[in-house]
Amino acid sequence: MFKLRESIKAKVSKHSFKVGISSNSLSLFKVNEWSLKIRKEMRVIDRQIRDIQREEEKVKRSVKDAAKKNQRDVCVILAKELIRSRRAVSKLYASKAHMNSVLMGMKNQLAVLRVAGSLQKSTEVMKAMQNLVKIPEIQATMRDLSKEMMKAGIIEEMLEDTFEGLEDQEEMEEEAEAEIDKILFEITAGALGKAPSKVTDALPEPEPMGAAAAAAVDEEEDIEAMQSRDVYSWLYFILSYLQNANLNVFSLM
Repeated sequence: MFKLRESIKAKVSKHSFKVGISSNSLSLFKVNEWSLKIRKEMRVIDRQIRDIQREEEKVKRSVKDAAKKNQRDVCVILAKELIRSRRAVSKLYASKAHMNSVLMGMKNQLAVLRVAGSLQKSTEVMKAMQNLVKIPEIQATMRDLSKEMMKAGIIEEMLEDTFEGLEDQEEMEEEAEAEIDKILFEITAGALGKAPSKVTDALPEPEPMGAAAAAAVDEEEDIEAMQSRDVYSWLYFILSYLQNANLNVFSLM
């Protein structure tokens, strides 16, 4: 019985290109799989942004308390921490933009696959992935995805910039002093620090935490619904393909 089962598996594998799933179908599956992984990482980024913003509110309250006690040194330290967190949030938002670029690239790959029958190299996807592999929070997943995309021929081998973290740290130290007074002026309503020399944009109104949490939940529910539709569409595709193939296992025995 065991030998019979192994014989069937060998014959099915041998004739897979004739009666099995085609290379186009495998490419379609990989593109959908990559898209799902990227959406999952986007939800991780959203949670991290919300966590950082909650910590920012705590730091702001600490700055106000220190300002009331006239503890300027403490305020300066906390202001530097706010600068770091705001830059971290900006980078995370930038990473989401790069992820959206990759998702758009995946949609284009699906269109090309239907017309040309194969995946094509994309410089836009490559540029976005080069930026994403530098984000520590999602680095492992993005590296794995980039390797798979290289094997599929969508992107070329990428060189990592190992000095970016050091350069960012030096840049922050240079600009922190100029930003500290602005941060303190903003948080303490003018009690500490200096007003910015020029205001180009109006400050955004703070969004209530309840509304922000509700919006985040709605966004995650929408994404989950999109993923469910993708999975059902893929299952329907496989079932339809197998029905059309008319695979008869007993004929291979």
